[in-house]
Amino acid sequence: MPKEIITGAEALMRALKAENVKTIFGYPGGAIIPVFDTLYDYTRGENKAFDHILVRHEQSAAHAAEGYARASGNVGVCIVTSGPGATNTLTGIADAMMDSTPIVVIAGQVGVSALGTDAFQEVDLVGVAQPISKWSYQIRHAEDVAWAVSRAFYIARSGRPGPVVLDFPKNAQTETTEYQPCCVDSIRSYIAYPALEQDAVRQAAELINAAKRPMALVGQGVELGNAQEELVEFLEKADIPAARTLLGLSALPSNHPLNVGMLGMHGNYAPNMKELECDVLIAIGMRFSERVTGNLAGYAKQAKIIHLDIDVSEIDKNVKTDVAVVADCKVSLPAITRLLDKNDHKEWIESFKPLHEMEYEKVIRPAIHPTNGPLLMGEIVNAVAEATGGEAILVNDVGLNQMFSSRYFKYNRKRSIISSGGLGTMGYGMPAAIGATFGAPDRIVCMFTGDGGLQMSIQELGTIMEQQCPVKIILMNNNYLGNVRQWQDMFYNKRRSFTHMLNPDYGKISAAYGIPYSFVSNRDELEGGIEKMLASYGPYILECAVKEEENVLPMIPPGKSIGEMLLEL
Repeated sequence: MPKEIITGAEALMRALKAENVKTIFGYPGGAIIPVFDTLYDYTRGENKAFDHILVRHEQSAAHAAEGYARASGNVGVCIVTSGPGATNTLTGIADAMMDSTPIVVIAGQVGVSALGTDAFQEVDLVGVAQPISKWSYQIRHAEDVAWAVSRAFYIARSGRPGPVVLDFPKNAQTETTEYQPCCVDSIRSYIAYPALEQDAVRQAAELINAAKRPMALVGQGVELGNAQEELVEFLEKADIPAARTLLGLSALPSNHPLNVGMLGMHGNYAPNMKELECDVLIAIGMRFSERVTGNLAGYAKQAKIIHLDIDVSEIDKNVKTDVAVVADCKVSLPAITRLLDKNDHKEWIESFKPLHEMEYEKVIRPAIHPTNGPLLMGEIVNAVAEATGGEAILVNDVGLNQMFSSRYFKYNRKRSIISSGGLGTMGYGMPAAIGATFGAPDRIVCMFTGDGGLQMSIQELGTIMEQQCPVKIILMNNNYLGNVRQWQDMFYNKRRSFTHMLNPDYGKISAAYGIPYSFVSNRDELEGGIEKMLASYGPYILECAVKEEENVLPMIPPGKSIGEMLLEL
């Protein structure tokens, strides 16, 4: 029986279908037209395999793929053209690399014969993307498509996830080949899942069993490894209080009795202070970012450090460990748990409470239950969290809106926060929220943004309009680039250099896109505005006029240790 002869573009469609891809975010252009022409038949009719979501900017295609991946746990996919189309995705690729998000970016390219000639819309995408991706590869021949796609998905999703870039020259899209399906499930030079060392497991268990004041630091690695249940079993058996990083906030339910709050620069006061008192610190799937540790010279010097991570490059990178358990935390956590004594650290856990109460009185209560004055970001977030019962997915942009929404939202379910952590990308929120609605169509998606971040990707209102993505956008408008303004006030003598913003009429913009809109300027209107937003089918924009000079606290000043965290200014 003769083998089927197909084009490289057709091979790409079949390879994506073999990877169980359902949703593609993209933007067509000259060097990728053969792929989009073939995609046409795969998005309609009885043989429909994919939903293609036309974004309004290629950077948004990458961020939407990130949001899809973070909400669903699957690999996000975007397809763009060459040159500026490809380079526009680089911010999303870097963002995905920093936050370990599995996406595959497929970009058109000039034909192989034209490479190196400065042809129209030619750019060395492989060279540019290599430092910010797990793998970057140019598919020069149609016969290599199936192998390259399978390898790309394997690399993106396995081990510590991350972005992969496939550069697809036009000749490889149009030339023909005998199609042969391919399944890559191992790579000789790539150890995705390190073998668990039992000696390290034993040493970790011994340290934890002997600890009087143990403390766990929970990162996104628990979410990426789908180890939420294993985490709870580990914590409950040894009675260990656990703090969470920004991206690990939904790895442990907000109301779990061992959850002691959020770590880091704008995290909760008690867990940050208690890092300086614990005798054993267990880091699980987190990377000891400087936003968590503050100045390393004063970080947890009294504690024995146990670090669980799938990526050996994170071990001893920032903080020197006493025991390193290099493995998937879904494997390492239960292995350690089996060796743990059933323990009781009631007195140690109780010692967190006075610090919690101090923060509540000085920071939290005034932020979420103000009695007068302008609306505050904290009270808006708290009101939305209460109205959604902790069941919604939080997507946020970057800035004060990110810190307030992350701090005051409620998380009852896994994969409930989608935020740009490592790169801190303004404009991330809206396209990531679009992606999340496709990745988790059964869940409410609440996107908090500031006026600055919204305008960085405001064109994606067009995508929301066309797709009727049910994103609930809560715009907290303070007419400032608020986070930078806070730093200017605190550290630059209140010299507010170019942080005040003259904003457009968002109501008119919403009307132009046909998206329902409400404006709230006082707290008597807030509850009704939120109810109307959540009752609305499809997208909605709720603009809230908030206090212009509101600051997010607590705060570890830059360059300071966590022991110098401020509760008030």
